[in-house]
Amino acid sequence: MAFNELRAIAVFVKAAELGSLRKAAEDQGVTPQAASQSLTQLESHLGVRLFHRTTRRLSLTDEGEAFLAAAKPGLHTLQRALHSARKESEGISGPLRIVGPRSMMLRILPPLLAEFCKLHPDVRPDVQLDDRLGNWVESRVDVGFRIGSQPDSGVIARRLLPIQLVVCASPAYLLAHGTPAGIDDLANHRCSGFRSPSAPAVRTWDFKVGQEIVSRTVPAVFTTNDLDVEAGAVVAGEVIGQLDGVTATPLVRSGALVPVLGEHAVDHLGLYIYYSSRVALPKRVRAFIDLAIESLVDNDQFFLHRHELNPPIRKVRRKPA
Repeated sequence: MAFNELRAIAVFVKAAELGSLRKAAEDQGVTPQAASQSLTQLESHLGVRLFHRTTRRLSLTDEGEAFLAAAKPGLHTLQRALHSARKESEGISGPLRIVGPRSMMLRILPPLLAEFCKLHPDVRPDVQLDDRLGNWVESRVDVGFRIGSQPDSGVIARRLLPIQLVVCASPAYLLAHGTPAGIDDLANHRCSGFRSPSAPAVRTWDFKVGQEIVSRTVPAVFTTNDLDVEAGAVVAGEVIGQLDGVTATPLVRSGALVPVLGEHAVDHLGLYIYYSSRVALPKRVRAFIDLAIESLVDNDQFFLHRHELNPPIRKVRRKPA
């Protein structure tokens, strides 16, 4: 139903209730001329006369009585629905569907959600974390997070953080096996390998060489598809590994790990937040996006600074057998 028809029916019902077209116009916030024109258009559209009209009196015709009985309940139902939707849009409440990669968002998302729920207790988050990319449109997602390059066109995306790839080892590992002096030295070390849930092959290691990003296949003696398991093996001194900055940063700052080959660390990947449109976003979605941007953009809780990647420490030589 076109909006002008809906307004005409609203004018008609209100005029029938108040017995005055002028009062109906005041109630609907339109001029008497506009109200009269709407009623005339409605009668023309229906092909019947709805009111007997004189300068002093307004009364329903038989056709008007029948149309009022049919239209009034539906109009009131529609008006209640509009009022409810408008009230919903004015408040920050309702369901909020969030998707993202499990591997890293387990570290990033919980504190963000805790703060958001404290600010907006009437919002009901529905969080689905999965390292496999799904169809966010079919899943009726409000907000998504993605690791890697910018999401495809069709969504609005904002880069929040650089995602570093940092080669790390424990102090115990470096004491036992020495520190690699260059990328080629990794062939002589016990290295970890990571299998993405969406790809069976062991992931290559990326390095910055000059102004280029190069990928190397590093033989692995320990392979997993779980970032925490890989980080645990590196911390335990079993292997040397290339970890993401979100995982590595707190471990490096606590002293559990030491970055090596820091001059080759890369940050060409990013954490993105994405959503479907800039307009007509529910306030709960807009509020969550704003908080995520405020809390996460360039938050160095999740990446290492250049001086941390290249700590001024003496190279550790292999412990004599």
